[in-house]
Amino acid sequence: MTTLPRSTFTKILALTGIAIAAINSAAAQETRYEAPRTVDGVPDLQGIWTSNTITPFERDVRFGEQLILSQDEAIELERNVAEYAEQADAPSDPNRGAPVKGQIELADSYNNFWFDDGTRVAEYNGEYRSSLITQPANGRLPEYTQNAVAKIEAAKQKAQEIGAFAGPEARPLAERCLLSFSSSGGPPMLPILYNNHYQIVQSPGYLMILVEMVHDVRIIRIDAEPLPEEHRRWLGDSVAHWEGETLVVETSRLNPSQSFRNASQNFRITEKFTRVGEDRINYEFTVNDPSTWVSDWSAQIPMNRTDDKMYEYACHEGNYSLPGVLAGARRDEAGL
Repeated sequence: MTTLPRSTFTKILALTGIAIAAINSAAAQETRYEAPRTVDGVPDLQGIWTSNTITPFERDVRFGEQLILSQDEAIELERNVAEYAEQADAPSDPNRGAPVKGQIELADSYNNFWFDDGTRVAEYNGEYRSSLITQPANGRLPEYTQNAVAKIEAAKQKAQEIGAFAGPEARPLAERCLLSFSSSGGPPMLPILYNNHYQIVQSPGYLMILVEMVHDVRIIRIDAEPLPEEHRRWLGDSVAHWEGETLVVETSRLNPSQSFRNASQNFRITEKFTRVGEDRINYEFTVNDPSTWVSDWSAQIPMNRTDDKMYEYACHEGNYSLPGVLAGARRDEAGL
């Protein structure tokens, strides 16, 4: 029996995956999918889903305003990722030197084994996407307003005065295990390097999303009144309603300590969850924050059903490494 080289095998996988996706997409377009129903008669979104993808959040400038990729372009991107993964999976050099302070690379702290950022280009309604952002047309975040720029500069100045290692409160929320990294828990719920699984559970009047990263939990109330203005919870106040097959979720009033990419307290986000297949949920959202961005912006992310299990994410408030981080800062200040 002939054994294929791994590089050839990964390329075949990329080609095969794109071809199968194209066939499945064509079949799905022939018959409109009708989602199963829960006990109270609404579309059933329950299960474990993953949003991992190699499609970037913001579009590579080389694609300009091209949102939709051709099949050949999608295959090429997946082939490149497969070849990179093959190199990154190679054993580490046991004779390599220690990292140099101030020049530590991602590979110095994370082995490629731990990453789960996907192998496939995002496929949304049968289209291969060059970015998750769909509006503005260039697939990139709008510019900050002048007020936002001033606020960001003031925050930087304050951080310099306090010091990045002054105490636990100066460290990021994710490092302190209070919230997930890079808006994995949301809103918006964005795919990142790993832990991109979400478990959805429904009951009459509620929908719960358990986020694999840091085990954030979103409890979305359906056909309910907003919480009082003074209630500012982690992940915000999410109230939803059904529009046909789509669950529309409106979220506002995030905790003042939580800010998505320098968003203001005027941050509002509308999310939509639509089950479009046995193994697919279309997740899309639009952000409105005129205090921060010069225009609204939107994104679309496919969520695919997975048979993987949700495991404990052992990140604890007061992260065990935090004392080491702060102790290291004290020694550095002492010149030790």
